[in-house]
Amino acid sequence: MTYREGSRGPVVAMIQKAVGCYPDSIWGKLTTEALKAWQRAHGLTADGIAGPRTLAAMGIEAMTPKGDGLHVGPDSVVSSYGGKAIRLKRSRRRIDEIIIHCTATPEGQPRTVEQIRQQHKAQGWSDIGYHILVTLDGQAHLGRDMDISGAHAEGHNSHSIGVCYVGGLENRPGVAYKDLKAKDTRTEAQKATLMTLLMDLRKLYPKARIIGHRDVDTHGKACPSFDAKSEYRNI
Repeated sequence: MTYREGSRGPVVAMIQKAVGCYPDSIWGKLTTEALKAWQRAHGLTADGIAGPRTLAAMGIEAMTPKGDGLHVGPDSVVSSYGGKAIRLKRSRRRIDEIIIHCTATPEGQPRTVEQIRQQHKAQGWSDIGYHILVTLDGQAHLGRDMDISGAHAEGHNSHSIGVCYVGGLENRPGVAYKDLKAKDTRTEAQKATLMTLLMDLRKLYPKARIIGHRDVDTHGKACPSFDAKSEYRNI
């Protein structure tokens, strides 16, 4: 597969990281110029296009996911996140907020959607509280049905979509969990997937604002441990 100016998605973010650009998953003129310089430095044709030879030289050819942006319709988007294709359907609820969360787990510690589902159900909830979970490898997993209000942001659940990434706390062996501090622990794969995922959700909810849990929480929570409102303001 070939990537060039105008391309979007997780692989674009990988290319941007390789050439020293901010990995926002959106290929613009700066990415093209940076790639040309990278190609010249590595003895490749400096055409600003990431084809098989350039991808192989970057070591990301094998990571190229198949089927980015498989389908976009008025009621759903089917796309690949971290190599895993899922279908995002438009909720029948009115959605005016997309709220980003973290699982508040130590850096590098994996969690699956089923583990979190069981944890939330053990707390008496009917299902996992989030609609989408992004794991450490950058894969996106569907959680609670989009048509059902989540359990992730008090006072905002009925009109929002809850997106959560695994992580959000520092990892300090021997330190009690309650003493761990908030930390942006997103892996590069998670960052790339979150960017692409939010762009796809924007297609379904063009007027929804993208914010972090801390922007609506009244108890002073740090979740999602970074300024989502600022980082995603241009989506």
